[in-house]
Amino acid sequence: MASSNTVLMRLVASAYSIAQKAGMIVRRVIAEGDLGIVEKTCATDLQTKADRLAQMSICSSLARKFPKLTIIGEEDLPSEEVDQELIEDSQWEEILKQPCPSQYSAIQEEDLVVWVDPLDGTKEYTEGLLDNVTVLIGIAYEGKAIAGVINQPYYNYENNEKQQLREHRNEAKAGPDAVLGRTIWGVLGLGAFGFQLKEVPAGKHIITTTRSHSNKLVTDCVTAMNPDAVLQVGGAGNKIIQLIEGKASAYVFASPGCKKWDTCAPEVILHAVGGKLTDIHGNVLQYHKDA
Repeated sequence: MASSNTVLMRLVASAYSIAQKAGMIVRRVIAEGDLGIVEKTCATDLQTKADRLAQMSICSSLARKFPKLTIIGEEDLPSEEVDQELIEDSQWEEILKQPCPSQYSAIQEEDLVVWVDPLDGTKEYTEGLLDNVTVLIGIAYEGKAIAGVINQPYYNYENNEKQQLREHRNEAKAGPDAVLGRTIWGVLGLGAFGFQLKEVPAGKHIITTTRSHSNKLVTDCVTAMNPDAVLQVGGAGNKIIQLIEGKASAYVFASPGCKKWDTCAPEVILHAVGGKLTDIHGNVLQYHKDA
């Protein structure tokens, strides 16, 4: 049965298009050259103009179409009128052709909590490590992450210099046919889409961990696992993508720091393909609005 009438699948279809819009905003800010960087709590906890504009775009677009949602974004922004050009009204029709898992077919807007990280990997973004950056929109029901969208604004960017030039000229082709960037999405009970699932080479144990937020505890924990290799990269979304594409076996971050908006969307993608994301004690993460 097509899912066009179920709240969840309409929300995922909208989140897909909204995440693509946010990815375009992230690219545009870089192209314009003024990142508008401010420190939030410390030198590694940054916010840029792209974080602010992308969050306004995502949260306002979702709220207009689904006014009863609970939406929680990373950035603490003042209430202000949002420019119409930041609003995305479309939805990805291919998602509406997919069946909604029966356990979610009766979900109402007010039952859902959406966790938004408008730009995951901000520090790397400011340093030009653009392939670390993702836009994350996670959807939770009864405290459990059940659907998610990850946009990679700069997926494949190193191999697309001509595309980057078009970005600077504002000639980039928007939507799913764009060469630069991609959008991954998933729903528990349905699957995850937009990437090629791969396994780490047989016999290899590769750990991915933080690049910008390490400490002795994190380092000691990783070392204790005696890995064959350690990848240090930015962004929780980026690290989960490394797992599903066979670049790493495990993502280990034995320290406070990750937030619900970092993990909600990536957790869904990982769980949909048979992986598991927990706290350091093996407990599942809770995504109630008050968690």
